[in-house]
Amino acid sequence: MVKATPTKSRTPFYMLIAIAAIVGAAGIWYAIKGNTVEPITLAPGTKLPPAEGYLRGNPDAPVTIIEFADFECPGCGQFANLQEPDIMKRIVEPGLANFRFYDYPIPEIHGNTMVAHLAASCANDQGKFWEMHDLIFQGQYDWNTQAAREPRRVLDTYAQKVGLDMKVYDQCLSSRKNLPKIEASKQAGMARGVGSTPTLVIGDRVYPGGLTYDQIKKIVDSTIAAMPGKTVAPGGDTAKR
Repeated sequence: MVKATPTKSRTPFYMLIAIAAIVGAAGIWYAIKGNTVEPITLAPGTKLPPAEGYLRGNPDAPVTIIEFADFECPGCGQFANLQEPDIMKRIVEPGLANFRFYDYPIPEIHGNTMVAHLAASCANDQGKFWEMHDLIFQGQYDWNTQAAREPRRVLDTYAQKVGLDMKVYDQCLSSRKNLPKIEASKQAGMARGVGSTPTLVIGDRVYPGGLTYDQIKKIVDSTIAAMPGKTVAPGGDTAKR
C-alpha cells in the first residue's frame, strides 16, 4: 500500500503575508502621520472679519469668477496650473470678468494646507499674493503632507523668490495673525453650500469640481450678453449695445 504524502500546512505562510501587510500599512500611516504638522486652529470665540478673498482684475468688471480652493488639493493645483493662465490672460486681463480666490482649507484631509494658506496670506500683506499663489500650486508636491514634515522650509523659499521682506513675513506667519481671515473665507464658502474643492461660483450658480477655460468663457459671455446694455465684442471686450 502506497502511503499518502502528508501535506504541509500553509497557515504559517499566510500568517507571514498578513503580518507583512499590517507592517506595511502601519509604515505608510506612520510616514503620513509623521509628516503632518500640528493642527492650526482658532481660539474659541475669535471674532471673524468680513470675508473678502483675494481679487485679481478690474473690481468693476461685469462678472466675478469666485474660486473656493485648498492649496494642498490636487484638483485645485490642476485648475491653477492648467486653466487659470488662460482665464487670467483671456478673460480677466481684457476686463470681461475679475477673479476672486477664497481660502477653503480642509486640514482634516490635507495636513499641511493651513501653513500654505497662512504663507499666502502673509504674502498678500506685502502685495504678493498672486505670485505666492502660483508658486505654492506649482510646487504642491514639494511641500504637501506626503512630501514634507516641515512645509515652511519649502514655503519660505517661495517667499524669498517673490521678494518678500522675510522678517515681516516670518512674524506674520509665526503669529498666525491672518487665521481669522482664512476662517472667514471658509465660512463664506460653507454658507454658499461649498463642500469640496475646487468650487467655482459665477453669478448665482455654484460649480463643484472646477470648470475648463472654455466652459468658463461660455458662462461669462452668456452672463454679459444677458445684461441690459452690454454685449461681448469680437475681441473679447465688453461693449455697450
